[in-house]
Amino acid sequence: MATDRAIEDDYPPTPGVLLAGGLARRMGGGDKPMRLIAGRPILERVIGRLAPQCDGLVLNANGDPARFAAFGLPVVPDDVTDFPGPLAGVLAGLEWAAANRPDAQYVLTAAADCPFLPRNLVSRLHQARRDNDAEIAVAESGGQMHPIIAIWHVDLRHAIRHALTVEDFRKAHAFVRRFRLAQASWPTAPLDPFFNANQADDLEEATRLAGLDGG
Repeated sequence: MATDRAIEDDYPPTPGVLLAGGLARRMGGGDKPMRLIAGRPILERVIGRLAPQCDGLVLNANGDPARFAAFGLPVVPDDVTDFPGPLAGVLAGLEWAAANRPDAQYVLTAAADCPFLPRNLVSRLHQARRDNDAEIAVAESGGQMHPIIAIWHVDLRHAIRHALTVEDFRKAHAFVRRFRLAQASWPTAPLDPFFNANQADDLEEATRLAGLDGG
């Protein structure tokens, strides 16, 4: 797959998986990443942030993939039934990488409804991973861990599948703590780079924040 990643020599090839498999119940259903902020879909903003940092992007989403055709990304659905949460999306991304990107040991996952992701997300997560000899490196802001905005070793797909299908264990916060874990922290001023739009009112706030972030 062609890469849009900026020239970097300090971290290994890292495909990115954008997680859009949620049900968006608090927004009345539908695809949160397709909602508009200042006239642009959230997903377009996420792609713009991550494409320069990653060796290719894929989208984890369920249902008809044709609705995302305009973005030109491979669409990978969950293969664990009953919408078991974001860990299923992480699993789908790691399985895709194992099958399609054998050169990649690590994968970035990020929520597809976070329009202001840091432009140094991948490099800083890899730095935290290396510094702590970690298997997972997660983002943190304002004292809050964001366990699905993370870098994962591809081999962790086996443990995730076991947790979901054998243990019926779905809690991402608790799951990542089973492994050697590192965190990289970002400030929340002038805005939290991991702000996500969970409810309809959040779209108004996101539009305001987009002005602080340069549109």
